[in-house]
Amino acid sequence: MALVDVRDLVKTFRRRPAPWSRATTVRAVDGVSFSIEARETFGLVGESGSGKTTTGRCLLRLIEPTSGSCRFRGDDVFALPASRLRALRRQMQMVFQDPYASLNPRMRAGAIVAEGLVIHDIGTTDQRRARVDDLFELVGLDPAMRDRYPHEFSGGQRQRIGLARALALGPSFLVADEPVSALDVSIQAQIINLFMDLRERLGLTLLFVAHDLRLVRHICARVAVMYRGRIVEMGPTEAIFRDAAHPYTRALLSAAPDPRLGIHRPLVAFDPSATDLEAPLRDVAPGHLAAIV
Repeated sequence: MALVDVRDLVKTFRRRPAPWSRATTVRAVDGVSFSIEARETFGLVGESGSGKTTTGRCLLRLIEPTSGSCRFRGDDVFALPASRLRALRRQMQMVFQDPYASLNPRMRAGAIVAEGLVIHDIGTTDQRRARVDDLFELVGLDPAMRDRYPHEFSGGQRQRIGLARALALGPSFLVADEPVSALDVSIQAQIINLFMDLRERLGLTLLFVAHDLRLVRHICARVAVMYRGRIVEMGPTEAIFRDAAHPYTRALLSAAPDPRLGIHRPLVAFDPSATDLEAPLRDVAPGHLAAIV
């Protein structure tokens, strides 16, 4: 059985462009379904506005879904009452995209990491302090830095603090929402390697949300490609990179830079008007699905 099983997830927003205009409904996520096996790293990719971040936040109910289901170890997360959801959140955590905005500037780093322990009333003050020290070392930070404020850390160090905070409660499932997109390229590899190391050491299951296809290819066993709130292709990462079936996926891959010097691939144009955007996913190869007619 999959650790996480998402079925027909829908999230709509009401939008009013101006005070005098009529409100309209926007489907940010439109019938998304996928599953993630235990200890798997599953990639969710697409351009900005495709609905991938909204999908990740819905799974943890950081924003409430409109409809659908998300089963985590058999429990439907979307149907749980607040008391049970609070307990389940110890097993499901999120690492946010912006390490500059996701940390409270008025809290010291140690207090930020320990916040979940305090909320769930775990351990004594001394035990929490020892846990924070262990977490700092786990993510490659000096425990002596626990009394510093976020502005005293670099971007990469702040993201390590955010990761330590997410790991404080010992979760088994992490949603990583573009965790390196706000960092310098020189730091990105360090954070990605840290994620991969912790995944192996702690037995984590990851939903890795990204727009950088090179990172996804490097760390994800399977990937789903989103466009306008829908999954248009899904399957083993190498199969999709080698033989993409959907026109949008092919266009997305053609726009990714090739790491080989002197290699310039021709750009593939994507014309939404020439594509059936309502087509359901169907098998194009074993384990490889695409929304094509």
